[in-house]
Amino acid sequence: MATSKITDASFEADVLKSSEPVVVDFWAEWCGPCKMIAPALEEISEEMAGKVKIAKLNIDENQNMAMKYGVRSIPMLILFKNGEPMATQVGAAPKGKIADWIKNAL
Repeated sequence: MATSKITDASFEADVLKSSEPVVVDFWAEWCGPCKMIAPALEEISEEMAGKVKIAKLNIDENQNMAMKYGVRSIPMLILFKNGEPMATQVGAAPKGKIADWIKNAL
């Protein structure tokens, strides 16, 4: 399963009420480092299918959730479990580091 696109409107249903943990990638089109980690997130999404969902939220189009969760620097990944933010990773990182961060946060 590939990453999914979410919006402010779908955030509650897709993230907060999800039965499995969700990593939300707060990103923007103009963000180079965001584009650098996108392929890694796609691969991790497939490799960890059934354990965690990875969702992408464009902060230019969906500013409410970005403000609510204090996103000031992107890319920013927040892992939500049972509707609560459990862990945060700011900045680009290699695929292995991102995957390890997710596994440790689960």
